[in-house]
Amino acid sequence: MSMVYDEYGRPFIILREQQAKTRLQGLEATRSNSLAARSISTLLRSSLGPKGLDKMLVSPDGDVTITNDGATILQQLQVDHPVARFMVELSVSQDDEIGDGTTGVVVLAGALLEQAEGLLLKGISPVRIAEGYERAVQVALKTLDDIAETMDIHADNHAALRTTAMTTLSSKIGSSHKDKMAEIAVQAVLSVADLDRKDVNFDRIRVEGKTGGSLEDAQLVHGIVIDKEISHPQMPKEIKNAKLCILTCPFEPPKPKTKHKLEITSPEAYERLYQQEQDYFTDMVKKVKDSGANLVICQWGFDDEANHLLHVNDLAAVRWVGGVEMEHIAMATGGRIVARFQEITSGKLGHAKCVRQVQFGKETMLVIEDPVNTTAVTVLVRGGSKMIVDEAKRSLHDAMCVVRNLIRDNRIVYGGGSAETACSLAVSKFADTVTGVDQYAIRAFASALDDIPMALAENAGLSPIDEVAAAKSKQLKEGVPTIGQGVDRDANADGTHICDMREVGVFETLMGKKEQLLLAVQVTKMILKIDDVISPSAHFG
Repeated sequence: MSMVYDEYGRPFIILREQQAKTRLQGLEATRSNSLAARSISTLLRSSLGPKGLDKMLVSPDGDVTITNDGATILQQLQVDHPVARFMVELSVSQDDEIGDGTTGVVVLAGALLEQAEGLLLKGISPVRIAEGYERAVQVALKTLDDIAETMDIHADNHAALRTTAMTTLSSKIGSSHKDKMAEIAVQAVLSVADLDRKDVNFDRIRVEGKTGGSLEDAQLVHGIVIDKEISHPQMPKEIKNAKLCILTCPFEPPKPKTKHKLEITSPEAYERLYQQEQDYFTDMVKKVKDSGANLVICQWGFDDEANHLLHVNDLAAVRWVGGVEMEHIAMATGGRIVARFQEITSGKLGHAKCVRQVQFGKETMLVIEDPVNTTAVTVLVRGGSKMIVDEAKRSLHDAMCVVRNLIRDNRIVYGGGSAETACSLAVSKFADTVTGVDQYAIRAFASALDDIPMALAENAGLSPIDEVAAAKSKQLKEGVPTIGQGVDRDANADGTHICDMREVGVFETLMGKKEQLLLAVQVTKMILKIDDVISPSAHFG
């Protein structure tokens, strides 16, 4: 029971005994938090790298997701422990900021916590460990800057961008088609990129999926693709030089906003009411026709009467288009979203060279090609099942994020665990110059960095200790920081699979690698500095 005393010496209780039962303090709290975070890291470890395994996640509703994307796995887990949620947020932060490396950042954070627990058992303060990690990560970041190379992203028809995208896709579901998928990702990003300002507008890229076909059937459409069809079977299925009227108002007579009752007592009254309704429809269609539009995109539905009138007036129409699609269409075609029929003018119309309805098996989609005012692209992904399509969409998103990062900062480091091995050697060398307790934490940081290449080798079915030792030995002897784990290569004469990642063409962005280290150290320091966990008890009144 926790008690304090007032100025008269009278004790009073801060924490009731019932609540103290759910309280962890000191080393016990730190180890409990570390264990919870490391359990998340262990879960993702087998999904790291090109040979990483997938996870099958079944939601409470029975929906099945198969993926090896770290952020997706963690977002769909039902995580209760508050510190384990830090690891979920860590992966999401990496996904939001970089788009790739979501598994690696969690594995690295777990390795740092595992090393820290060994130091805690030796009696080293969590504060000293955190400070040692902070000094070590600065050395690692400087090493990354030193070994980084600058790529000419314009050379050889943007070959560097394609190679980076292929490195990312090698661990995804589309690895067998990574050449085509990488080309699609690069062309999609370049279509919306401003290379002079090094800026990429991701809002202009849509990724749509349709079951059927194979991943090889994926294609890049210079325009907008929406999962809709022309509303009337006799309307034209292809409109050249389309002028789009984008409406958020329904094709129907206005409805009173108060309760009302209408009694019709004679055929003449019914005829007048019918004629008035026809006048409403005719006036709406006339306003659209007078503006010069030849295609109506409507957010709401309309009945057969309005559909027939639009067809008679040679106006093709699409109904029940979602709000997000409406915004994309308006942005791509240069049109304005119109909320009232009275506001329709020719200046608010969107323009595209062609709008056509495309058939995919029994399914139809609407393709708005070559919008004239601005650049917008859609990646259309095909696959044998919805799960494959969803995973392919996630893979393409990661690839496009990596291409965007390389356009923003064209410095790269080589993959296959070579960058982590080089940083580990540099941090170990730095630890030899440090006196005091901090050197233990700095060496622990170097050991944690080795966990990434070890996981890559282990997931490929190789001997992790032999492979990492061989890579470190060769880097030290030859002074080449690009030696990494060649998990797809045949064995060397000594039985190991290490190789020069520069020759293999496996590299990743410097920006993404730095972000991994910084985020992993930040979350590790935050967990280590928690020494008291007070959670509400069921008996606390």
